[in-house]
Amino acid sequence: MTTEPFIRPYRPSDRAALGDICVRTAHEGGDSSSLYPDPELMPTIFAYPYVELEPDLAFVLDDGAGNAVGYVLGAADTAVFAGRFRTEWLPGVTDRYPAPTGAARTPAEEMTGLLHTPERMVRDELTGFPAHLHIDLLPAWQGRGYGRALVRTLLEALRRNGVPAVHLCMVRANTPARAFYDRLGFRLLPVDDPGPVWYLGRPTTAPSAASGGRP
Repeated sequence: MTTEPFIRPYRPSDRAALGDICVRTAHEGGDSSSLYPDPELMPTIFAYPYVELEPDLAFVLDDGAGNAVGYVLGAADTAVFAGRFRTEWLPGVTDRYPAPTGAARTPAEEMTGLLHTPERMVRDELTGFPAHLHIDLLPAWQGRGYGRALVRTLLEALRRNGVPAVHLCMVRANTPARAFYDRLGFRLLPVDDPGPVWYLGRPTTAPSAASGGRP
């Protein structure tokens, strides 16, 4: 029987939906399928490693019928996560996505380069914000309060684990996302030579700043 949408922990049966959500939101918040012919590439970088390495910090928005239509994924300690990505995750996907041997010529090659450089996640300027997150919702589920509730769920989980603050990295061109994070209490973090992205962070405390009430 169908129920109201709700947030729950990720389940292995959500994996295909997780990949689909990632692909449909990976290009400045929109569909990335035309840029990356292999539909597994973006989830292999930005989704699957989190549910494998940090399953306790993976939550999905269930549409009420058992289908994941959004997610928030976190890593409690970015430096530790980057190390595990290198030693535990990357060996299992290198056959499908070999390390680039030259300058990237396509968007897919550029992303494959990111896959093979997990150390890029570790920045000295972010030491005070050790955790990081990724959040994505399918378009039909955006703007309805569910993203706010997902972030609050992750903040609560991080806080229970003694993590004081969290950061995220977002493409500057995705202006609606920046407005969303601003409303949730994230602030711009000064990072040297950030390129086409912003780094935003906030404490995991003061849950009222990210609550706004459940949808």
